[in-house]
Amino acid sequence: MIGFGIALVQRRPAPALLVAAAALIADLETSVGKLLVARTRPHYHPAIAVPSSHSFPSGHSASSFAAATVIAVIAPRLRVPAFVLAAAIAFSRVYNGVHWPTDVLVGAAVGVATALLLLAAARRVPRRGWRRG
Repeated sequence: MIGFGIALVQRRPAPALLVAAAALIADLETSVGKLLVARTRPHYHPAIAVPSSHSFPSGHSASSFAAATVIAVIAPRLRVPAFVLAAAIAFSRVYNGVHWPTDVLVGAAVGVATALLLLAAARRVPRRGWRRG
């Protein structure tokens, strides 16, 4: 399975770069959001180590939904597994006690919006191909 992914990236690097860019941009956006909102994390007993950053919005949710949205557009047959994985990641943040439900909902919305804006921008970039002279 990993070999297939590597071969796909070697043949078409742009989709892999779009997925990575969407996840990175969404994570950066949520880092700014955490500084602006400064919401404390839940106080009940977490199942994992609690990050030292603020809670709102969830960076994990934003990154996973951004990646899933790009994957859904460029590889429609992978849409369902990508969004199921993103939803599982978002749910795990609440289940493990490190985020409030609204943190992950807003994070997911940020991720989807970021991916859609990035995809719209990518469509506007002219494609350059090799010409034989």
